[in-house]
Amino acid sequence: MESGDENDSPLGEELPITPGGPRSNVTSPGNFDQFEDESAFLDDLSPSQPIEDEDGEELFGDNMEADYRPMPALDRYDERILDDEDYDVMSPGVRRAAEEELRQHDRERGFLRRDDRELFYDKSDDEEDPRRKRRKAEKAAAGEVDDAEMIESIENLEDTKGYSIKEWVSMIGPRTEIVNRFKNFLRTYVNAKGQYVYKERIRRMCENNQSSFTVEFPTLASKEHVLAYFLPEAPTPMLEIFDEVAKEIVLSIFPSYERVTSEIHVRISDLPLIEELRTFRKLHVNQLVRTLGVVTATTPVLPQLSVVKFDCNKCGFILGPFVQTQDTEVQPGACPECQSTGPFMINMEQTIYRNYQKITLQESPGRIPAGRVPRAKDCILLADLCDRCKPGDEVDITGVYTNNYDGSLNTEHGFPVFSTVIFANHLIVKDCKQIVQSLTDDDINAIIKMSKDHRIAERIIASIAPSIYGHEFIKRALALALFGGEPKNPGQKHKVRGDINALICGDPGTAKSQFLKFVEKIAPRAVFTTGQGASAVGLTAYVRRNPASKEWTLEAGALVLADQGVCLIDEFDKMNDQDRTSIHEAMEQQSISISKAGIVTSLQARCSVIAAANPIGGRYDPSMTFAENVNLSDPILSRFDILCVVRDEVDPIQDQHLAKFVVSSHIRHHPSKKAEDDEPQEVENDLSIPQEMLKKYIVYARENVRPKLQNMDQDKVANIYSQLRQESLATGSLPITVRHIESIIRMAEAHARMHLRDYVQEDDVNMAVRMMLESFVETQKYSVMKSMRQVFRRYLLFKKDHSELLFYILRQLSQDQLTFLRGTNASEALVIEIDEKDLIDKAKQLDIHDLKPFYQSKLFENNNFVYDARRKVIIHTIPETLAAED
Repeated sequence: MESGDENDSPLGEELPITPGGPRSNVTSPGNFDQFEDESAFLDDLSPSQPIEDEDGEELFGDNMEADYRPMPALDRYDERILDDEDYDVMSPGVRRAAEEELRQHDRERGFLRRDDRELFYDKSDDEEDPRRKRRKAEKAAAGEVDDAEMIESIENLEDTKGYSIKEWVSMIGPRTEIVNRFKNFLRTYVNAKGQYVYKERIRRMCENNQSSFTVEFPTLASKEHVLAYFLPEAPTPMLEIFDEVAKEIVLSIFPSYERVTSEIHVRISDLPLIEELRTFRKLHVNQLVRTLGVVTATTPVLPQLSVVKFDCNKCGFILGPFVQTQDTEVQPGACPECQSTGPFMINMEQTIYRNYQKITLQESPGRIPAGRVPRAKDCILLADLCDRCKPGDEVDITGVYTNNYDGSLNTEHGFPVFSTVIFANHLIVKDCKQIVQSLTDDDINAIIKMSKDHRIAERIIASIAPSIYGHEFIKRALALALFGGEPKNPGQKHKVRGDINALICGDPGTAKSQFLKFVEKIAPRAVFTTGQGASAVGLTAYVRRNPASKEWTLEAGALVLADQGVCLIDEFDKMNDQDRTSIHEAMEQQSISISKAGIVTSLQARCSVIAAANPIGGRYDPSMTFAENVNLSDPILSRFDILCVVRDEVDPIQDQHLAKFVVSSHIRHHPSKKAEDDEPQEVENDLSIPQEMLKKYIVYARENVRPKLQNMDQDKVANIYSQLRQESLATGSLPITVRHIESIIRMAEAHARMHLRDYVQEDDVNMAVRMMLESFVETQKYSVMKSMRQVFRRYLLFKKDHSELLFYILRQLSQDQLTFLRGTNASEALVIEIDEKDLIDKAKQLDIHDLKPFYQSKLFENNNFVYDARRKVIIHTIPETLAAED
């Protein structure tokens, strides 16, 4: 034998054969010298073993059992090569040195065997041995070595050598390298705190008996940029590799976890590029994509074939398993038992299924370009992604955009046309909770610091639609609606809503629609619609037949899509009575009941309704009641917590300020104007909060603050309710119902939530009473409004900014003085001095005693008033042009 044979020992000698084992009649090395030559050795062999030169040795003869007969002369070891001595236990260092010496000895002779490699094998040594490489290549060519033995580390993995990425990652070498790199990434990645992130996620996943965990794409790209480069281009094979590695790691930590789930999935999150549904093209086919949208329809969770086995109907043989793919149906060719070609039936017991659900994803209402119809796309949810979302949810989906054979589409458009679908890999429902979880510690600290400011309510109101001048009452109403009250459901029997509904009604050109548009941008979740373009089913829900499956499906309307958000309805008066009646249930019970086409169900519509309407005839007539001005029924009006009346009154001073504000706003926001040159947008804007911070503040308050009613002044609310009932009966205006008591409670809770308070205080109740009374008084006839303000004066003046009222009084005093001086002063500017005592006397009649804040306000300063504290006079400078108009 040659010294390089695989049967050689490490020292080049043949190993002894165990006595009694197979072929024990072969001589041992120790007795080989008793035969003088090879012929004598062959003659000594058993006669039952003839030697054939061409065909080899016949091992299976008639008397082959004679090969195993006892042969005492041979059935023993040679004592000369037996080592019976006792040895001390080797230390690891001594053992490592001895093994290295043996390896060096074998390398010098070129017969180091794969089986002789031990734990301390050094890969670089093998790479330096050309003889071993040559022998291994020869064995591989002869088919004696596995392909895996030939795999070496690929340092430049991104060099695909001309192959496509999909072909490259499917090859055994790159695939093994990807497996090793991803396995190393999951096992060794640590965050800034030194914690093993993915080991902890896998452990937490197993504790909760789940079957998937999340890997952030930016993190993967920072550590394994090649894997992050391959993943979007060949997502299907890459995700399969990731899932296999994840399952291997999970089973290495928890060997029996396969009893819980047979599949482990890796979910890829935070893909940097977000595509719109309408921008998907052929470029995106078979790519990993991320998109946003609203779920409009879902199918039930169905079982989908995963691994299929078939029964042969002729012989009963079980064929399989076959792995079922998404695009083609697996069918066996022939039965290996009886060679029949069918028929075959699916073996229901041994076939493995997985959960399957199809959802329809539609573009979010706020992201649709003007004049375009919203696009929709089907998404396939598998495994544990099923039932993660419901109609109305806004979701963030990462998945594989691929084509899907649709028979109906091909029949309609011709064979080459295919439909497309997204196979979801990762899904997040975007709600308040998810937004709050994304807040940083700095954001939370800034929010809590802001809530400590005693002027936080005024700052929030100043930040509502800062580009609109005035309208403090409407802004406060919108702020309360954005924060909302606390819903209650005692004993799961009687549900009381916590959302606040508001109706803005008034003259055209008073920015009603602009208020709604602002709320759409600032609210965490908002759906905007108009009364003219909305039908009853478009607002609630509708049932339609699926053109492909011919099944009846339920699709959500605007109120369902706005669940846990705000539904904004413009041109509310243009809706017909039947459509308005359909939202009665949604506005009070916050649910929508459906009973059509065999579908009987109830959908949730937990949202605030903020509507804008125009009065009958276009302009609001103050000589008539609110019900006479607006073509709305009493049931619908009683469901609104706050009614805001906007009147376009002629006032020279106010009109001048409004015109200046609009002009300066246009100047500031011109595209060529630099941002650093921007000036405050309005008088109160020194209090305003940045819009992004305001949105975070609203979300944080809605999610974390749950105001409780404790030590509430029930007598005050009871007295107000009693008085309002009497006034309503006497004036014949709006009907006051028990719903108005609940409205006061909701607004008190919303005001407490605005301050991040856990308990409703007296100030919150007083503000809610003031808003309710203001809403009631504004809807009265002009003839009774003044007397009613006197009746409820002490409530209406609670924490009210008296600057505008004092400015109105001061302006009247100024005009009286101007009338007296008219014709006597011909200079370019008239200077008028008003005695402070006159203003104090007028203010005391309205229970206003402190004038210092008014003197320091910008309203006082911007209207050319100066207070001379030494002389106790107010000096007013009036331009001649304005004086001539007066």
